[in-house]
Formats: sequence, C-alpha cells, structure tokens
Amino acid sequence: MRTSPALRAAALAATVTVLLPLAGCADGGEREPAGPTSQGRAANAATGSPSSGLASQKLSWKKCPAPSQAQGGGNPPSPLPGGANWECASMKAPLDYAKPDGATIELALIRAKAISPKKRIGSLIFNFGGPGGSGVATLPAFGTAYDKLRARYDLVSFDPRGVGNSDGVECETDKQLDARYQEDGTPDDAAEEKAFVQDTKRFAAACENRSGEQLPYVGTTNAARDMDLMRQVLGDDKLYYFGISYGTELGGVYAHLFPEKVGRAVLDAVVDPTEDAEQSSLSQAKGFQLALDNFTKDCADRGDACKLPGSDAGEIEKGISSLLDQLEKKPITGIGARKLTETQATTGIAAALYSKETWPLLEQGVDEADGGNGSLLLALADSLNGRSDDGRYDNSAAAYSAISCADSRERFTLEQTKAKLPEFRDASPVFGDYLGWGLMGCTDWPVKGTWKTPDVSAPGSAPVLVIGNTGDPATPYEGAKAMAEELGEGVGVEMTYKGQGHGAYNSGDTCVQKAVGGYLLDGKVPEAGTVCG
Repeated sequence: MRTSPALRAAALAATVTVLLPLAGCADGGEREPAGPTSQGRAANAATGSPSSGLASQKLSWKKCPAPSQAQGGGNPPSPLPGGANWECASMKAPLDYAKPDGATIELALIRAKAISPKKRIGSLIFNFGGPGGSGVATLPAFGTAYDKLRARYDLVSFDPRGVGNSDGVECETDKQLDARYQEDGTPDDAAEEKAFVQDTKRFAAACENRSGEQLPYVGTTNAARDMDLMRQVLGDDKLYYFGISYGTELGGVYAHLFPEKVGRAVLDAVVDPTEDAEQSSLSQAKGFQLALDNFTKDCADRGDACKLPGSDAGEIEKGISSLLDQLEKKPITGIGARKLTETQATTGIAAALYSKETWPLLEQGVDEADGGNGSLLLALADSLNGRSDDGRYDNSAAAYSAISCADSRERFTLEQTKAKLPEFRDASPVFGDYLGWGLMGCTDWPVKGTWKTPDVSAPGSAPVLVIGNTGDPATPYEGAKAMAEELGEGVGVEMTYKGQGHGAYNSGDTCVQKAVGGYLLDGKVPEAGTVCG
C-alpha cells in the first residue's frame, strides 16, 4: 500500500508529531515566561543580534532540487500556476545567538516570487508546524492553496534549525526507527513498562550521540531569532508571517521578542500558550476524541453506506476500540514484514482525523483491518511517522523531540506518568493511553528545557489574526482564545471557523480565505469575533 502524496503533505502541514507529545511533570508551579519581561523585552531582543555581516548577507537563489530524505524525499517542486518556479537558497545564522560572531549554521529557504512586483508588500514567511516539519518541502505541496497571497508577496518558507536541510538533528537509524514504532506505546505490565522506558532512553542517547552539539540551540526562541534575521536578509522592515499549528507558537514567541517588527501576521490552528506539556497532551486527547466522535456520527448518519458495523456512533466507536484491543493481543498483516500493532493503528487513526477529506481512508482502513489487512492503517501511520515507501525516514521525529525538549523543562517519571493515566483515559478511551504514556518523551533528554509555557505577550505589536477551528483535533479550538488574550489587548484578534480538521485556511472556506486575504493583502483587520463556516 503506497502512502498518498496528498496525505503525506497534509501530515507535514498538520504537525506530523501529534502522537509524540511533550514530556511534562506533575509538580505544578507558577507559569514562567519564555523570555524577558515587557520592560526588558527590547533590550533582550537586541542582545545577541547577528553581526552586520550576517544581516546583510546576499542569498544565492537557484532552482530547487528534489527534497532530501531528511525533508521527506520526493520530486522537485512543480511550477505554480502561470509557470512560476520555486527557488531555493541557504542563509547563515549564528549557532548561538549569545555568540553572534561565532559558529554558524545553514538554514534552507524556498520562495516563489510575487506575481505583481510593483504591488509587492514583502516576503510572507510560513511555518507549517511540527515542530519538525520541513517548510521547504511543505510550501510547494500547498502552493496552489496560498497562490492568491502571491499577488503581493513572495511566498517564503524554511526548514527551522534542526529540521530537514537546516543542520537536521539525527537520532536513530531507519532500521532502529522501524523497531521503535513496532514497540508497544501503551505498556500494560512491568515487562512492557521496562521495555518502554528503555526505548525512550535509547532514543535520547542516540540523539545525544549523533547530534549532541546542536541540541542546546534548536529551541523555539532561536528559531524566532532566525526569522528576524531572515526578515532583515530578505530586505523587509517588518515580518509578514503565516503560522500554522506549532507555527502559531513560533509566531507568538516572535511577537513577544520583536513586537515592533511584526507586520501583518496570521496564526491558524492555534497552540494554547497557557498550557504546559501535560495540559497540552490532555487537550489533544480530548481533541482527537472529539474528532473521532464526529467521524463516527457522520458514518452512522450515512446508514448502510458506512462500511463500519454499528447502528449508531457509539456502536461504531465501540467496534474501533474492540479492533485496537484485538491488535494489542495479536498484530495483523501490515506492509511487507511489518505488522499492524495497536500503537501503529492508533497512530493511523489519528492521521486520518487531521482532515475530513481523509475520513474515507479511515473508514476503509478500519474496515480492512477488521478483515485482517492492516496495510492502509499502517500506511496512514507511516505518513505521520515520516516513513517513505522505500523504508527511509525523514528527520521529523528527531527534530520534534529535539525542539520540544529544548523548549519544555518538564520531565515526567514513570510513577508520575502512571498516576496521570486515569485522567487521560477519561479524556479519550481511544487516544488517552497513548498520549498519557507520551508524557515521558523528554524524560531522559540530555538538554534542559527553557520554559514551562512560552510567553507570547506582545504589547505594541501590530494586530495578529488568530483563527480557531471548532473541530480541530490537534490544536483544540480553545487555544485560539487563549492565544489572542495572551498576545494582549489590541494585538490578538480572534476569529472562529466552524469546521472539521486541523486548521481553517486550507479547508477552502471562502469566508476564512476572504478574511485572511483582506488582512494580508489589503491591511483590513477582520472584526474580532468573526465567525465563518
């Protein structure tokens, strides 16, 4: 079973790592800021600024090659409507912004030039999420969806530090990752718990062994500083930005550090900046459960046209849970020598819940797995895990762990994790266990994290349009309100899309696209509280 290119692209844009949640600890405590207080923000933003040499560097734009394996592989990007070609370049940035004249790293960039140079506003920089997704690979995959914005912007994206071709973090080999994803991610007894803990330690040790020198420098604050350097190198006085999923957190941190440099910014599929790692994972459990409930209700409403057994949504969901229970006891045939396990099936189900357009694949995959064929659900899981058809992985899982653990200072013990599992199971009978156990993702990480929650307060910033989707599984709707409030009065402008899937702009909803286009292209800020869908 070959992975659908459209699904692979959707997975990249929809944070390929949702089932690799952050670590957290149960110590409670006060919320701490990501960076400086409002009084010291301006001074801190200037501290560690790159030398004038880096800020004035000239980029050498060339025709883009095919994405590297670290970026996900595939073919060179196709031209945009009208024949416009994608161009790629690399930009030097300080490895450590505290030593701006020290060692540098190369950041991979991609762009498509504005259609109307005379009406050009500047460069619109995209981050599609993760953390860990390659912007260089993802932007062309969605180029036609954003092509209207090219009327007045160069469309630009990049591989953040540690991702893809930007000094991508390396951890385990392809063979080791295959074995890792076959492991039981929801241990039920002491032996399975021991194996789970050992696997987590082994992965962290591999990351330290292969990429230890860069691990302290791949966090979101440095990525935000990279964007400000990028702004200068691209010749813009202000940053014009479109952040999706984790990209909303990155955008919020940028606004906090450089409020006076924010131009027009849109945050879609919004991360809640007030939630710590544990709260975020718990919210995702609820979000994915909501999406699954919506899927099963839709299936039940279609009656005999639905392939899954059950007269109502509850019975259909009970059948899915029963399938997962059976896979826990006995995996079934997957792809080649790889089996479909309970963990892989859960990952595959989550993959298909990112978009309503992939609900038919979920229905088909569960139906086929009920009959003993797990190839489709395993292919869906591969799309989220970053595995190509040839058995090679991109670096999204390694980058996710490196960036997440450099950001979050929370570290869960085995005992703390087990104590939290009942709450996760209450939140989601299907996804609770997996997301609960995922709290240990940073437990043995070799680098200390920066914050418990990021500070995104941005007094003095231009308005930031914040869009929440009521049916979003990965970044639940409530996060948009929290982000708008944290950005501050007069800065965060909240907007609602009543729909399904991860994000709003790519839903194709004309109301959302008109509001976003009106702001980015014409500077017309939508009225706070606008509802679409």
